[in-house]
Amino acid sequence: MLLKHLVKDISYTLVQGSLNTEVSDIYYDSRKMTPGGLFVCIVGTQRDSHEFAADVVAKGAATLVIQHDLPAEVVAAMPQVTILKTDNTRYAMAMLAAAYFGHPAGEMTMIGVTGTKGKTTTTHMIKAVLEAAGHRVGMIGTNGVYYPNHHYDLNNTTPESYDLQRILRQLADAGCDSCVMEVSSQGIMMDRVAGVRYKIGVFTNLYPDHIGPGEHQSFEEYRSWKGHLFRRCEIGVVNADDENTAPLLEGHTCRVTTYGIDAADADFRAGHEYKLLRTKNMLGVAFHVSGREEMDVQVNMPGLFSIYNALATIAVAKELGLPDEAIHQGLSTAVVKGRVELVPVSHRFTILLDYAHNEAATESLMETLRAYKPTRLVVVFGCGGNRSKLRRYGMGEVCAKLADFCILTEDNNRFEKVEDIIADIKVGMNKGNPDAKYVEIPDRLDALHYAIDNAQDGDMIAVIGKGHEAYRDREGIKTPFLERELIEEYAAEKGIE
Repeated sequence: MLLKHLVKDISYTLVQGSLNTEVSDIYYDSRKMTPGGLFVCIVGTQRDSHEFAADVVAKGAATLVIQHDLPAEVVAAMPQVTILKTDNTRYAMAMLAAAYFGHPAGEMTMIGVTGTKGKTTTTHMIKAVLEAAGHRVGMIGTNGVYYPNHHYDLNNTTPESYDLQRILRQLADAGCDSCVMEVSSQGIMMDRVAGVRYKIGVFTNLYPDHIGPGEHQSFEEYRSWKGHLFRRCEIGVVNADDENTAPLLEGHTCRVTTYGIDAADADFRAGHEYKLLRTKNMLGVAFHVSGREEMDVQVNMPGLFSIYNALATIAVAKELGLPDEAIHQGLSTAVVKGRVELVPVSHRFTILLDYAHNEAATESLMETLRAYKPTRLVVVFGCGGNRSKLRRYGMGEVCAKLADFCILTEDNNRFEKVEDIIADIKVGMNKGNPDAKYVEIPDRLDALHYAIDNAQDGDMIAVIGKGHEAYRDREGIKTPFLERELIEEYAAEKGIE
């Protein structure tokens, strides 16, 4: 493709060369460069890839897109290379990639979901409802990329812009008419979703998170970037009960639809009277929706947060004109791997997996499960190595307060000793409840076996921290570790029913 066909949506200065230069592909990783490629020089938090300009030219790069001037001697050594200068190469890469892949987002109904918690579950619910209505759906997020008969993992919740556009092209070529994706604040701030226009943007909730070096400088900045989604969508579906909704919507350009439980004027609302459902194969909730629509709903996921996620989904479905039958079918069948995921191995007790790996998510999960009045609420957890100790203190404090029994074990220890991580967790536990009952079992597989062997009738056992992950990281070495399969295998071996 000629360069002149890629640059129509960006502002630039042609430093040298020609817009008639042929571009074979676009690269932002110098290690992947091939002859004829266009390399985007990005100023990152760790490295400035302008440093690799000479390297990629040596590998055959035909075009460079730069954000600041290169040394004169470097430019002089590459007279055959076309060089464009632009104010923001991250934004430029997004627009170049969109053009290179033929603007695939424009071929689908795009639905973006943002918020601190609930993004993954809400996208799965929306996908299930769309599919029940006969749509062919692609999904992008924490659990990877899904489209009919395909799934693969991702490194980031919201992929880098080039990768996102490549994925969107893949979905459109596979016949998807809709795409539901998680939109992280980092994804917006780093222009990964630049050039994507959403039919509907969804806001779930907001809590302090992703604040620190390499992320956001403050909670207000974090909130502001979340809010940018509502300047690039046609309809905003937002949580009327969240105190951050009003400031988050400042400067929005979309039509707003609201949902909630406490807000009396919400377009889609549920009351506080709801029924908790528990069987061997399901933890769920049933509730009534009023406001713009009246309907009784059952969701096969537990607790108050599932009601909020379902309300957001219902609002999206109604804005898209989907039938009630599809809403009921989708909400009753939606399953999210690693998010309050039941492993139905026994009628005597309930065991579930959840990705909760910080204080807020753990507290929300524990409070949700306590509402089902288990004989005991048992939690199996550790914390990741080479990560903030504050997370360990927070999770320890919450579990000591809300669980009846804790089984302390490893998570992904990386390059730390599990014993040191557990010691930090115990500091938090002592603050939350000095009399909390617990046991330390450093090996996570042994901890799972212990939990099953010592389960009592009516117990709920929450195995948290890893969720959908299929590996265990020790000293930087990842080995297979899929908790669902390991639990099922052990239960079968023990003859548990």
